[in-house]
Amino acid sequence: MASSSDIRKGLCIKYNNDIYKVIEFLHVKPGKGPAFVRTKLKSVTNGKVIDNTFSAGHKIEDVRVETKKYQYLYKDAETYHFMNVDDYNQITVQEIILDSSQFLKEGEIVTVLINTEDGTTLSVEMPQNVTLEISSTEPGIKGNTATNATKPAILETGAKINVPLFINEGDKIKIDPEKGSYIERVKI
Repeated sequence: MASSSDIRKGLCIKYNNDIYKVIEFLHVKPGKGPAFVRTKLKSVTNGKVIDNTFSAGHKIEDVRVETKKYQYLYKDAETYHFMNVDDYNQITVQEIILDSSQFLKEGEIVTVLINTEDGTTLSVEMPQNVTLEISSTEPGIKGNTATNATKPAILETGAKINVPLFINEGDKIKIDPEKGSYIERVKI
């Protein structure tokens, strides 16, 4: 058993007869009244996101998880296939369990959270940033680096994001998969 003070991003808890993963949290200590924790929880079984507030000291049942590194292999109609980088065992994962699946490229190494009680896959977490190639965008114009203007671009995975005006087709860029935003251009 854990308490509301143990809540952190990525924590898996049992709540309302389901297992949820904490996506966001905020400890609030108002000037008047007791402290509380405002959370955004994502169900690992159906992908539904709910908002919930836990009062200070509230007991929560946490789920013991094990993290392992897996390599993304390929996607079927509704499932994604991963291979354990240590023992080469393969698993399949439903799309609702994945975070930011539109930025997942074949060969990418991800972190998989596995429930230690029954061996089920709870979540697939992307790395902090991924490097992808621009497959199509409008051509860049020399000198367009001083403004904050952006243009739409399609990545090699099919995802659409906004990039600065100086980015061209074929450029490799670093992306924050959590926010779905451009970080920087990668020099080759």
